Amino acid sequence: MNVTPLVDVVLVLLIIFMVVIPAMEKNAPVELPSIFNVDPEAKGKMDPFTLSVTQDGAYFFEQQELPQEELAKVLEAANLKEPGRRLVLRADRETRYADVRDLFKTCQKIGFPGMSLRVNELGGEKK
Repeated sequence: MNVTPLVDVVLVLLIIFMVVIPAMEKNAPVELPSIFNVDPEAKGKMDPFTLSVTQDGAYFFEQQELPQEELAKVLEAANLKEPGRRLVLRADRETRYADVRDLFKTCQKIGFPGMSLRVNELGGEKK
């Protein structure tokens, strides 16, 4: 049996999926900072909420862009609706640290049960 055509079809499908899957992600365009020792991805009963801050200061809760004035109200409503869900904060590496810290403090005051900062893992050797 000649498997060459089968291998060709499988490779074409693999390439299609490698191109299509990243394009399906509809998150805010955020370039995350990187670290060496990343915590393992914790899988719980509920996925955490995602709060993103882009380089130009735009705020996204899940995939919805929000003005800064409405952000606290939306976060409070989400926490009241589902008090057990955690929050993951994604901030672009070029975002000012003071802005991220203030946003983190606001989320703590609202009372999310757990909050994480999303980062990428650095490749290469530790220095």
